[in-house]
Amino acid sequence: MSVTVFPVRLLLVSFLMLLGWPFAFAASLGRSDYVIEPQSWWMRFIDLSLRVIMRAMWFCGGFHWIKVKGKRAAASEAPILTVAPHSSYFDAIPITMTMCSILTKLESRSIPVWGTLISYIRPVFVFRSDQDSRRRTVEEIKRRARSGGEWPQIMIFPEGTCTNRSGLILFKAGAFIPGLPVQPVVLRYPNKLVITLLSSRFKILWLTLCQPHNAMEIEYLPIYSPSAEEKESPALFATNVRKIMAKALELPLVDLSFDDREISLSRGPLRIRDCSSLLQFHQRVCRLGLRAGRTGDVLEEQARRARKLQGDGLSLEGFAQFLNLPVTDTLTQVHSLFDQHGDGQIDVRLHVVALSTVHRPLRSMETLKLAFTMYEENGYVRREDLAAIFEIMLGVRKVELSALFSSLDGSDAAKITYDELHHFIEQHPFFVQDYLDFENHPRSRPKGCNGHSKDD
Repeated sequence: MSVTVFPVRLLLVSFLMLLGWPFAFAASLGRSDYVIEPQSWWMRFIDLSLRVIMRAMWFCGGFHWIKVKGKRAAASEAPILTVAPHSSYFDAIPITMTMCSILTKLESRSIPVWGTLISYIRPVFVFRSDQDSRRRTVEEIKRRARSGGEWPQIMIFPEGTCTNRSGLILFKAGAFIPGLPVQPVVLRYPNKLVITLLSSRFKILWLTLCQPHNAMEIEYLPIYSPSAEEKESPALFATNVRKIMAKALELPLVDLSFDDREISLSRGPLRIRDCSSLLQFHQRVCRLGLRAGRTGDVLEEQARRARKLQGDGLSLEGFAQFLNLPVTDTLTQVHSLFDQHGDGQIDVRLHVVALSTVHRPLRSMETLKLAFTMYEENGYVRREDLAAIFEIMLGVRKVELSALFSSLDGSDAAKITYDELHHFIEQHPFFVQDYLDFENHPRSRPKGCNGHSKDD
């Protein structure tokens, strides 16, 4: 298949994609991003031509027939379509069949050829790392959804990331904030050989084009109209829609989110070894509404305030005052996570370390440096404090540093500077495996929560 069918299919798919580009480019010239113009006869011709070209492209890619169940609602009845699970580039098939608008990353616009095709369907662009962009995105979704059918339907993948189809992760609230009826749409790929985005991009394309036939099913579920309570609580609205879609897909609900993915896939010499406690902490922090406040500046400010306490214990009320939050059940649960001695007092520095770890799991050295600014005395951090820091960052218990300090030539056996530790970690890529001891330490080909072995 790789030397016969694959090159022919790749050539046809590439040709048809290029064939669609001038139609999309011509339709986008001089068009406003904020106003829907009356559809002229030549715009209807372009729309029909693009639908035919895109369907021919998928046909050449092995999607010979696509089974559609249910009936798609009109834009005036359900302005938003929520689609799940999101697991493949081929989830774009229902988009090209309906020409709905989508919610997509701003970077998609710069993709050669495909970016022009995306722009044709008037997407709502979002810049994930910009909090203000997220706010504007929500406002744009509201504006379009409340236009009474004037704008095209918006097709949103509320998971916000790609999964392996083994369960439905937590839905983002964007599609549910307008408080209007939505139509759930579920996707199925009933192939014997399943291909998801967990593989490399070329491997996905290669294996898909080598497969004789790629089966796909699209099912439109009944319109879901929110209750008064759900209109007030987008999170509740999203949860209830997710349950309906999971039941239709016969998949379990997985209480993980897009942000949890980076925690699970952390890398580097100080990658997280056991995600469970940090994922639990992260989910509760999000329920407290602290997700938007986890910027570098906020972390630095909290670190400065925590340093002034010099390790003094904070009660639940003191912790609430530190975070400027009311005492709630969720806050009580977060406080209890750091109550190491069971006396109702916590070292808030550990909370800041945990917050930094879940905020930037791929930049563990920044978290380590932040921790040193809170704990150091005369430039040094004591051995027992460093052990507590590593316990939080790695998600483990009972860290022992004997091997580390015995390997530091000329160092004080009771304390260490950040520069010394940073240099040592740079020189030893398997630092955690070779120089730390902790409960349930995997000695032979250790694996973390993401399944990477020492050799990886």
